[in-house]
Amino acid sequence: MSSIEQMKESEIKALISLLDDEDAEISAHVEQKIISLGNQVIPFLESTWENNFSPNLQKRIEDLIHSLQFSDLKERLNKWKTNDADDLLKGMWVINTYLYPDLPFEKVKAEIEQLYYEVWLDLGQSENPIDQVKLLNSVIFDKLKFSSNTKNFHSPSNSMLNIVMESKKGNPISLCVIYLLIAQKLKMPVYGVNLPNLFVLTFKKDDTQFYINAFNKGLIFSKQDIDSFIEQLKLEPIDTFYQPCSNIEIVQRMLRNLVVCFEKLGETEKVNEVKDLLSNLS
Repeated sequence: MSSIEQMKESEIKALISLLDDEDAEISAHVEQKIISLGNQVIPFLESTWENNFSPNLQKRIEDLIHSLQFSDLKERLNKWKTNDADDLLKGMWVINTYLYPDLPFEKVKAEIEQLYYEVWLDLGQSENPIDQVKLLNSVIFDKLKFSSNTKNFHSPSNSMLNIVMESKKGNPISLCVIYLLIAQKLKMPVYGVNLPNLFVLTFKKDDTQFYINAFNKGLIFSKQDIDSFIEQLKLEPIDTFYQPCSNIEIVQRMLRNLVVCFEKLGETEKVNEVKDLLSNLS
């Protein structure tokens, strides 16, 4: 039985009320006790927040709730890395819960299923890989109207799959992830590629391999184009610039994107938290 299950509701409420104690030592001790109860105490904290008009107490409760949710997120991310890393959608959902802690996985999964169904209905039959991708591009970018969010490129919402599916606008990696998830459900051999400065996709099967830029409406390009891109960046070509990367690497790339977004917004606390998540995946 957990600590919170051993306590009566009145005891939990009394404990939370002590957060407002003028004695800093007492309130600090109370914070630690509340944190030890885990995220099951969050509804009690939320109830106290709603029924209290002390700005100081409300701020302390908000910080406590965030601390509990962040701890839960780290645990969820570690569990995904250890047990579910083959499920990219679940990994992206875990990242979503940083800004949307109450978002159910089932909701994100149902939205991807709906997109897949809409694509499947309109997808014609073709044995030619290039034609298959062109058909997929037509449905995703012309019919469903997914596009690049160039106006608010560094907005953190571009890395939140639930918001990208709702707004139909995203950054290179979020658009690639949606494209990849749909393509793989269609049994197409499409994978992520960790290019510097740009996340792209590759269609790779047997002797056939080419690349797809989801940020540019599914533009198809070749290995030679990557060679030129790498040369322009004055980098040495390495295998990872051309070959499929793992789901863990995709989630790491998304987290690095979030670090840049929060840095540009000057949100130092969020920068440090996302870096903490990154270190957990290393």
